[in-house]
Amino acid sequence: MFPGVAAVVGNSHKALAPQIIFDLVASERSPSITAQEIVPVHSLLGGNSAPVWADDRFAHSFLEEASLAPGKQTRPNLKIQEGCGNRCTFCVIPITRGPSRSLRRESVLRRLEDFVAAGGNELVLSGINLGRWGRESRNSERDSLGNLVRSILECTALPRLRLSSIEPMDWDDELVELLHEHGGGRLCRHAHLPLQSGSDAVLRRMHRRYRPWHYADKVAALVQAAGSSLTIGADVMVGFPGETDREFEQTLDFVRALPFGYLHLFPFSPRPGTPGWDLHAKLLVPTAAVEERMDALRALAVEKARTHRIRFVGRELPAITLQTPASLAARGCTEAITDNFIPVELDGEWPANQLFTARITRLNSDGELVAYRTC
Repeated sequence: MFPGVAAVVGNSHKALAPQIIFDLVASERSPSITAQEIVPVHSLLGGNSAPVWADDRFAHSFLEEASLAPGKQTRPNLKIQEGCGNRCTFCVIPITRGPSRSLRRESVLRRLEDFVAAGGNELVLSGINLGRWGRESRNSERDSLGNLVRSILECTALPRLRLSSIEPMDWDDELVELLHEHGGGRLCRHAHLPLQSGSDAVLRRMHRRYRPWHYADKVAALVQAAGSSLTIGADVMVGFPGETDREFEQTLDFVRALPFGYLHLFPFSPRPGTPGWDLHAKLLVPTAAVEERMDALRALAVEKARTHRIRFVGRELPAITLQTPASLAARGCTEAITDNFIPVELDGEWPANQLFTARITRLNSDGELVAYRTC
C-alpha cells in the first residue's frame, strides 16, 4: 500500500465514502467527533497498510437517494436504476456494475415529491439501463417503467417529466401509450433510443437484441404516438471490429432514412475483459477509416438536426429556462430548452427553472432556436 493511504474505496462502496472517512477520523481522535471536525485522513493516519472497501468486481454500485432540488442543475437527473444484464459485446458494465437493480417505487415517488416541494419543474429519470427498471422484481406487472411513469403522473404534481435513454426493445406498448396520452403536456416529447449500428451484421456481432427493422418499427410507433414534434436521438458507434465499408454505408443509409433530431457519435473503444477486446485484436478497423466515417456521420448529424429544428420556426413550443452562460446573458438573452429537447436562445433575461411557451422566430448560426416568451 502507498504511504499515507488510509483506505481504498472501490466503485462498489463509493456512496459510503463520507461515512468511511468519518469513521476513520473518529477512530483516531474521539468517539464524539462531529462532521464539522473532519480533516483529511492522511494527516491523521499513517502506516503502510490500509483497509479496502470493495467487492470482488466493484460490481454493486449504490443508487443515490439524496433529496433533489432545483439549483445549479435546473433539470436534475434522478437515477432509479443501476447495472445491466444485456451483455453487449463491447460493454464492460455487466462486469463493473453487475446486474440490473432498481430504486424502490416508494423511494422514487418520495424523491419526486421532495423535488416538487422544493420548487422543481422538470426532472429527468435516468439509469444505466432505464427501461429495465423493476424487472428484477417478482411483481413484474406492477414494477415496469411504464407503470412507474403512470404512477408519477397520477400520484405527484411534477409539472414535467423527461425520460433519458431507453433501449429500443424496452419501449413497450405501455410506454408508447403514455407518450401518446401525455406527450407535450407533463411528459416530454423526447425519446433517445441507442442504435449503435444500422447494419444487421454489425448488430449481431455486438450481441444487440434488435435488428434494424425492429428499430425502425419502434421509431415509427413513437412518431405515430407523439406526433412529428417528437425529437428522437440515438447513439451510433463507428469502427466496431470488422465493420466494412458496406456495413458502414448501411448505417449511413439507415440513419438518413429515419427522423433523428440529434445523434451522439463515438468511435469503438476496446474494453479489457469484454468479447469486443478480443474481436478488436482480430478485426481491427484502421484509424484512418474510423476518422473518415466519423466525419461522414458528423456531417449527416448536422444536416438531420437542422432539418428537424427548422420545422419549428413560426411555431410555439413548451420550454424551461436554464442557468444562462455569462456570454449569452451579456447579450440580454436566456438559455432554455424545449420539451422536445431543442436548445433555445430566449429573448430577455429570465430566472432559471421557469416553465413558459416559446414562440420560435428563427434558427441561429449555432443551430439553436431563437424565440421570445409568449406566456
